[in-house]
Amino acid sequence: MSQSKEQWGSRLGIILAVAGSAVGLGNFLRFPGLAAQNGGGAFMVPYFCALLFLGIPICWAEWTMGKYGGQFGFNSCPAIFGVLGRRPIWRYLGVLGLVIPVVIYMYYVYIESWCLQYSFNYLFGSINLGSDPTHYVQRSKEFFTSVTGDDADGVMLGSSLHQSVIFWAITFAVNFYFIYRGLSKGIEAFCTWAMPIMGLAAIVVLVRVLTLGTPNPDLPNQNVMNGLGFMWNPKPKVAGGSWWQPLLNADVWMAAAGQIFFTLSVGFGVIINYASYLKRKDDVVLSGLTASATNEFFEVCLGGLITIPAAFVFLGAIGTEGSSFQVGFKTLPVVFQYMPGGRFFGAIWFFMLFLAAITSSLSMLQPAIAFLEEGLKIGRKASVALLGLVTALGSFFVIWFSKGLAALDTMDFWVGTAMIFVLAMVQVFLFSWSFGVKKGVRFAHIGAEMKLPRWFPFVIKYVTPTYLTAVFVMWCTNNLGGYLSQLKQGGVPLLSVCVIATVLVFFLILIKIAGPRWGAESKDTSTDTSAFPVIAEGKS
Repeated sequence: MSQSKEQWGSRLGIILAVAGSAVGLGNFLRFPGLAAQNGGGAFMVPYFCALLFLGIPICWAEWTMGKYGGQFGFNSCPAIFGVLGRRPIWRYLGVLGLVIPVVIYMYYVYIESWCLQYSFNYLFGSINLGSDPTHYVQRSKEFFTSVTGDDADGVMLGSSLHQSVIFWAITFAVNFYFIYRGLSKGIEAFCTWAMPIMGLAAIVVLVRVLTLGTPNPDLPNQNVMNGLGFMWNPKPKVAGGSWWQPLLNADVWMAAAGQIFFTLSVGFGVIINYASYLKRKDDVVLSGLTASATNEFFEVCLGGLITIPAAFVFLGAIGTEGSSFQVGFKTLPVVFQYMPGGRFFGAIWFFMLFLAAITSSLSMLQPAIAFLEEGLKIGRKASVALLGLVTALGSFFVIWFSKGLAALDTMDFWVGTAMIFVLAMVQVFLFSWSFGVKKGVRFAHIGAEMKLPRWFPFVIKYVTPTYLTAVFVMWCTNNLGGYLSQLKQGGVPLLSVCVIATVLVFFLILIKIAGPRWGAESKDTSTDTSAFPVIAEGKS
């Protein structure tokens, strides 16, 4: 059986592509906010525990599973799961690796377009918060509402074409242009230049933030050092408590685990797809670790030093409060208004966020494209057109039901959080217990430039599933009831779940259609590791 015709152009290319899929808005907006709200430096204890026992082990497992499936010409989660698990049920469980990235793309591309619109408006002076500092916050909120339409449903797609829809259309078209160009000429080519530019832009803004000193002499405590201290010094969630008290809070551990999943793109189905285009002797161990380390650099070393310290310097502790959207799109424009040269740095900042978002959104499209091509045996044009239609309809739904960002929030809860945990558990069980850890380790070491640590088999087989189950149960206990109550009330939350269900059924039907063909193609597939050394390059 021949390998997929598409392959990565270089090792650096796939590392930057995987890192690009991981580096996104969560690195610069979500992570700093979570850390500041959950104990500052104390938050890093559960964060690094989740990285060590969940993120990196699952990441290595996904790289290995993807490369293994690619040796038999498979590039999508359903087909690869079927090869690894040797039973049809695994193909149907693999549908999560299609639904998750596709549905997330439907609302993520809309957020992505906000970044482009903010950058454009900063560049051409369209953002005006007035001259009275007492009105800055209100003006910033009003501008956010004008961009997102969060005050009423249907305003973006009303009788006249709203500016935000134009930016959404541009962003949507750019994504599908690069995905149409394919793996090496599209995704890899874009990430190869986008990632360095993104890093340079982040460093420029970081240098500006770290050189702010004490902007307002009347508020000497609001300086850069105190801003960094507010972000990184261990502190209690409740005044008067001990710094280690956040570690006794289940919500803190859940927030850390969720951030690791989101930031490393594990549990998305993306890494499995990307790794399936590797050759048999390509390294997955060092490459996977390098991609993860690149993401951590952007998150901890750049994102952790910009957003919250900048907000603290100009607005104090109150400026760091709120959700990712609150800090990123409502608070930071106020910060840039106060900052000398703020319009220039605002344009750079939001363009950097746009690049970070688009490297992620491209990765969300590729798994479904691969599935349509190999499962339905249709060409690139047809698969891109079909996926474009599906995701455009879903994105229109999110744009229309924009009041309070209800559709976006509901989709993010059920798919961007709940399904990711479920897919991660499925992958861990598949790799550890169905395929076999020993077989997986032996295959991962083919062409590897470093060996997997000795603790990896024990951790991925016992520690990771136990950790995952505990966090997921706590998460369901604390969050599930509220969202189920929303569903009972009907309205936008129920409609959003119906959209998710429709996408799920759509892909399940396509898997049913492709199933017999996959079964025939993988009859000679062996999971006996004795076969690995004699698999010829490009053949099975």
